[in-house]
Amino acid sequence: MRSQAAIDSKFYLYRRIVNAKLFIDKNYYENIDLENISNQANFSKYHFIRLFKSIYGKTPHQYLTRVRIEKARELLDQIFPISDTCYQVGFDSVSSFVGLFKRTYSQTPSEFQRQCRLRREKIKLKPLSFIPNCFAEQNGWK
Repeated sequence: MRSQAAIDSKFYLYRRIVNAKLFIDKNYYENIDLENISNQANFSKYHFIRLFKSIYGKTPHQYLTRVRIEKARELLDQIFPISDTCYQVGFDSVSSFVGLFKRTYSQTPSEFQRQCRLRREKIKLKPLSFIPNCFAEQNGWK
């Protein structure tokens, strides 16, 4: 049976890693790197990478990139310009951003925005067709 001290120690380490993850979530658009992130957890870079990956299944850099690309998708859905979106979420190169977006979502940012526009137009024309059937039936709309 584990001692309370061992459990507290693991919880303390876990909390430090979570704080570093929250730092990424809050500062993803800044020019942050592994040094900044590992400093948040007070670990050496290499030990931090191992612990972070064991908890989240990704390296801190992979996680940061994923957060940035998901935030970019949210902005693109709101029809923000592609280059503005790229820089606003912390990427340095529009061409690299476009390539990463395409690898992640199997379409370019401009194709994604075109689909968002079409969807909005369809919603305006037939708003009830975008309401889930179970919700519509529950409210007597069908």
